[in-house]
Amino acid sequence: MSTRTNEPLAWLLFSAGGVMAAMTLPALLLILGVAVPLGWIAAPTYERLAWLLANPIVRLALFVVCATSLLHWAHRFRYTLYDGLQLKHLHEGINFACYGGAILGSAVAAYLLLL
Repeated sequence: MSTRTNEPLAWLLFSAGGVMAAMTLPALLLILGVAVPLGWIAAPTYERLAWLLANPIVRLALFVVCATSLLHWAHRFRYTLYDGLQLKHLHEGINFACYGGAILGSAVAAYLLLL
């Protein structure tokens, strides 16, 4: 009888994080990192951003983008260390550092968005 692993869940989170990062982060970087500093569009006011972040759906969407992007990074970085640097003998430490960092970053994002 074959044993079940958590590998499909890890690949699911990796895929979800890749999609979320590819769809949302370029738009956010273009708007907030290029268009606003160059004066192409007006910078959002504090009141407008506070009003936007008061919506729980916006907070949830921001959390999902942050958490899935961090999990995508963790999975990609883990396999970069395994295959690229041939550090498979440090399996447990790499898993702890990568996924622990992603979980810690997600917890910080959740804390900041729930303030």
